[in-house]
Amino acid sequence: MKSLRGRDLISIADLTSEELRFILHTAANFKERYYGGERVIPVLRGKTLLMIFQKPSTRTRISFEVAMRQLGGDVISLTWQEMQLARGETIADTARVISRYVDGVAARVYKHEDLIELAKYATIPVINALSDKEHPCQAIGDMLTIWEKKGRYSGLTIAFLGDGSDNVLHSLLLASVKLGNNFRIATAKGYDPDPKIFKLALEEAQRNDVSIEIYRE
Repeated sequence: MKSLRGRDLISIADLTSEELRFILHTAANFKERYYGGERVIPVLRGKTLLMIFQKPSTRTRISFEVAMRQLGGDVISLTWQEMQLARGETIADTARVISRYVDGVAARVYKHEDLIELAKYATIPVINALSDKEHPCQAIGDMLTIWEKKGRYSGLTIAFLGDGSDNVLHSLLLASVKLGNNFRIATAKGYDPDPKIFKLALEEAQRNDVSIEIYRE
């Protein structure tokens, strides 16, 4: 398996099935150790994560900040308005500057293209903490919960009821088929998944011998 060190996580599509399984097993191991009394697992000691919030957050911000501290690292959280971005500094210049100060950045943005530009010019790992296209960390958390509740994360049929063009749906769809699950979407007409993401999911489903179906009302 290719090392995950130094890599961005912009989309679930950035991960192979093997890498996604590795992340799930690592998360499960850390969680077991934490609830076994190991309150700090210092694998990120001496590392600092910058969180950038163009879009407000409760759960994502808290979970990232707590996780970073439980892994022995530090975290800085800034809103878009607190940065020079609000005064017209380009994303490219911001990416170059913050790369000199911190070890990684997690950004919650409105436009997926802004995240791609940030990753293009940053020399540190960039994590998608939500964009209008995807929410990969949410999908990974969902798959971990499914594993805990069902006893496995593959060989299942997973259903999504709601907005089929939603960012969470996109990431969960990709994660599910990468792990070998059938996927069913029940949505209203006109709310189909993004065509590019759906094409990637269909290709992944074919490789893993699983199916995707959409039911429209």
